[in-house]
Amino acid sequence: MAERIEVVSDVAGKVWKIEAKVGDALGAEDAILILESMKMEIPVETEIPGKLIELLVGEGDPVDEGQAVAVLEV
Repeated sequence: MAERIEVVSDVAGKVWKIEAKVGDALGAEDAILILESMKMEIPVETEIPGKLIELLVGEGDPVDEGQAVAVLEV
């Protein structure tokens, strides 16, 4: 049975670029999106392989540390 896992951001920032789209099969450490934080580009990556089933943010959205940004089905 498939399980849903939330992917959370480790840092606060603004979504600069979405790298993956809903339906993509992602491997461990694949980037889902890139945050801009303190003039740095920081990828938000998967920890385990899965299928991206939902993006919870869009480009330009602010993101808090610990905020869920995507949902994977594993």
